[in-house]
Amino acid sequence: MFIRITLLAALLALLSACGTTTITPNYSASNPNMKVGNDRPEDTEDEIENAGSFCLQINEKWHKDGKTPDGKALWSKDTFRKVVPCP
Repeated sequence: MFIRITLLAALLALLSACGTTTITPNYSASNPNMKVGNDRPEDTEDEIENAGSFCLQINEKWHKDGKTPDGKALWSKDTFRKVVPCP
């Protein structure tokens, strides 16, 4: 009888704990490759980077990658690199 009451109390505590709190999303992470918001981030200008014996042209573009549960847009950054002659 004691075990049944203990199990019932634990089940009621678990159910009441799950139903009372809602986790609010936190969008303040500092990931430079992902942004949250409805405004599209700015693409960067092409950049030439000297890699010693060759140069790389680096281009970064943002694309929409879905939505958050509360309807805000998720933006992901793509980085494109190609070998170019050094200036």
